[in-house]
Amino acid sequence: MKGAVMVQGAGSNVGKSLLVAGLCRVFARKGLVVRPFKPQNMSNNAAVTKEGGEIGRAQALQARASFADPSIHMNPVLLKPETDTGAQVIVQGNRMGTMRAREYGSRKAELLPRVLESFDRLKSEADLVIIEGAGSPAEVNLRAGDIANMGFAEAADVPVVLVGDIDRGGVIASLVGTAKVLEPSEVARIKGFLVNKFRGDTTLFADGMEIIEKATGWPGLGILPWFDGARALPAEDILDLSAKADSREDGRRFHVAVPVLRRIANFDDLDPLSGDPAIRLTLVEAGTPLPMDADLVLLPGSKSTMADLAFLCEQGWDIDLKALRRRGAKIVGLCGGYQMLGRYVRDPMGIEGPAGEVEGLGLLDVETTLLSEKTVRFSAGTDLASGAGVEGYEIHLGRTEGPDTARPMLKLTDGRTDGAVSPDGLVMGCYMHGLFASDTYRSCWLNDHSGSESALRFEDSIENGLEALADHLEAHADIPAIAGIAGISL
Repeated sequence: MKGAVMVQGAGSNVGKSLLVAGLCRVFARKGLVVRPFKPQNMSNNAAVTKEGGEIGRAQALQARASFADPSIHMNPVLLKPETDTGAQVIVQGNRMGTMRAREYGSRKAELLPRVLESFDRLKSEADLVIIEGAGSPAEVNLRAGDIANMGFAEAADVPVVLVGDIDRGGVIASLVGTAKVLEPSEVARIKGFLVNKFRGDTTLFADGMEIIEKATGWPGLGILPWFDGARALPAEDILDLSAKADSREDGRRFHVAVPVLRRIANFDDLDPLSGDPAIRLTLVEAGTPLPMDADLVLLPGSKSTMADLAFLCEQGWDIDLKALRRRGAKIVGLCGGYQMLGRYVRDPMGIEGPAGEVEGLGLLDVETTLLSEKTVRFSAGTDLASGAGVEGYEIHLGRTEGPDTARPMLKLTDGRTDGAVSPDGLVMGCYMHGLFASDTYRSCWLNDHSGSESALRFEDSIENGLEALADHLEAHADIPAIAGIAGISL
């Protein structure tokens, strides 16, 4: 029997993404063919799929939890914010264009057939599809044309489990209040609820569960204690990553500083750095200078290179970078960060805004031209400085050329080279994301700093984290009841 269940939240950031990943692993290791699905996601942290398209990185982790390859159909609509009021719209893996929020709001219903097409495709190949909502169905002002929560659930006729976050307080009001603002048919579609992120003795909330059950008519499916193992899993949001970064001063550890750009993108590059006990990762927020004791400054990817370059200079980080270079610190730019390191960034077609050009940081003798054709692909090769093997992916709009590309950073297996290195070897950049996920590559940096190697086995840590998450859900959630709601038997 084909099954499906949708996990929605009584608010944003209640832990839906992690719960879906955990449920995917729970049911997959019971022998079911499981697929994750999120109709609409908003994130600049994207992953490349087997078809050469883009989806939210959370869905890529959920695919891994399901023992499946990421597919464009797991997240058919991805919104990548470029400004405070507009986003690039990715549909079934491909760039559709850029829309302002109001325009997208009036047109999102047009995308429902594509969303349902992707859902039906996954459902045809799986025993169970576990769907993640976006934000909260309680945002009824967004209900018209909705494809992310109840609009999708009703169109696809799938049952819903609602999740509340007790850690932020007010969980009874958020769950009961959601029932009060939804339409009766939507309330009836919710078949149970979970309370997430509980700290302490869960039995102390037994009365709270009864109050919610009595007020809503929904059965409680469990109280989930706070899951410390989330630190081992890739962060979906930069705020989640900030909570994991350890900035305690320790001169023995390799110190990596990362300026947090306004439109930071594909910051999964930072996950292995935050998880490595030999590395001190400092995420530098706006208004704070770059630390002068940094061994490495990593300029991350950006969804809006030119705007974030201006933002970087507004913080005075351009001056800090030059001071750090004089002190002998290394500077690495990835993707958008690589583009910023050059002499100019040109946008002749007005892809990021009005057509024009801006001066870069001038730390590499290269120039970048933004192009309408987007590069989305997996890549692998060798770091030419260390000889370490690396693999990852590219997602970018742009071509970078100039004298320093004669000293590339990477030699790729398909015969191409990637990146550029300054004559003194202190500044370098490339388009490949995922370098630091290589334990060998990360160890090369540590060896140069202290003669040590990384003790972190990054890929193993993710697998162990997913297994621990599944164990956590098996211990505290009513898995047979959730299976029954989804329409399957165990």
